[in-house]
Amino acid sequence: MITPEELNAAPKVLLHDHLDGGLRPGTVLELAREIGHQLPRTDAAELGAWFVESADSGSLERYLETFDHTVAVMQTAEAITRVASECVQDLAADGVVYAEVRYAPEQHLTRGLTLEQVVDAVREGFEHGMSVAERPIVARQLLTAMRHKARSREIAELSVAYRDAGVVGFDIAGAEAGFPPTRHLDAFEYLQRENAHFTIHAGEAFGLPSIWQAIQWCGADRLGHGVRIIDDITHDGDKVELGRLAAYVRDRRIPLEMCPSSNLQTGAAESIADHPIGLLAKLRFRVTVNTDNRLMSGTSMSRELALLAEAFGYGLHDLRWFAINAMKSAFLPFDERLALIDDVIKPWYASH
Repeated sequence: MITPEELNAAPKVLLHDHLDGGLRPGTVLELAREIGHQLPRTDAAELGAWFVESADSGSLERYLETFDHTVAVMQTAEAITRVASECVQDLAADGVVYAEVRYAPEQHLTRGLTLEQVVDAVREGFEHGMSVAERPIVARQLLTAMRHKARSREIAELSVAYRDAGVVGFDIAGAEAGFPPTRHLDAFEYLQRENAHFTIHAGEAFGLPSIWQAIQWCGADRLGHGVRIIDDITHDGDKVELGRLAAYVRDRRIPLEMCPSSNLQTGAAESIADHPIGLLAKLRFRVTVNTDNRLMSGTSMSRELALLAEAFGYGLHDLRWFAINAMKSAFLPFDERLALIDDVIKPWYASH
C-alpha cells in the first residue's frame, strides 16, 4: 500500500490540466465580488461542492457549462495572473514537478484584453508561482483553440510566437460531436511547417473517427483523453486483440492524456475500476495520468493516483512508470525532459 505521504511526495508530471478548470473556490468568490458576477453559492466550500455536483452529470456539454463562471472572473490581467500563480503553487504543493497547463486565450477578451496580453498575464503568473512555490516545479503553457470557433490558425500562430516565452504547444478543445479536428487543418499544417508541438482533444465523448482524424489527418503528437481507443480493442478474458488504429497508437507510442475522474463525470466510464486506463496500461500503451479540471472534479494528481492504486493495486513502481511516460511525452525540449527524469523523478523512486 502506498501511504498518503508517499503519494504527495512522489514526483508527478501533469500534461492535461485546464487553467480555467482549476481555480480555488475562494478565489472565484473574491474575483466574482470584484466584478459583480453572480455565483450560485456564496460560501467557498459550498461553491466548490456545487462545481463538482454540476460537473458530475454524465454529459460533456453540461460539464462544459460550469466554465461560464470561472472564465467570467478571468477577464483582467490581474485576475489571470493571480489564477495562474495559484495554479502553479497548488500543483507544486501536490508534488507535481512538471506541468503543462492549457487554456483558450480567446475566452478572456470580454474586458478588452488582447490575445497577447492574456498570454503575458499567464506567463507572469506562472513565473511568480514557480518563484514562491513550496517545492520546485516547472510550469509551461499550452494555448487552446475552441473547436466550434474559427480562430484556430490565429491561436496556432500565437503559440509559435510565444514558444520561446513559456508556451510549449497548441491544443483544440470543446464539444467533439459535430466539430471534427479536420475543420482546423490549416492550423495543424501551419504548426507542422513551424516544427511546433500540438495535442488534440479526441476520443473523449466521441469515438474512433475523432482519434483517427486527430492522428492521421491532423498529425497530433498526443491525444487529449483518447479513452475511446478502447473501442478498437477486443477483450475476452485473457485474449486481447488490437484493431488497426489501436495497434498504430501503441506501436507509435502516441501518448494518451488520460483523466480518470473527469471521464467518469462525462460518462466515458462507469467507475475507476472499469476505466480503460487499467487495460491500456497493462497493454503498455503510452498512458499518462492527468487531472483535467481540478475544481470541477474535486481532484488532484495525488487523488487520481490514489484512486488508480486502489482500483488496480498499483504500487510506487507503477507511479514511476506513469511519471516517466508523461515526462517523455512532454513538449519541453529533450535535454530538459531528460534532466527532470534523471535528476528528479528516478532518484526519488530509487530512494523509496
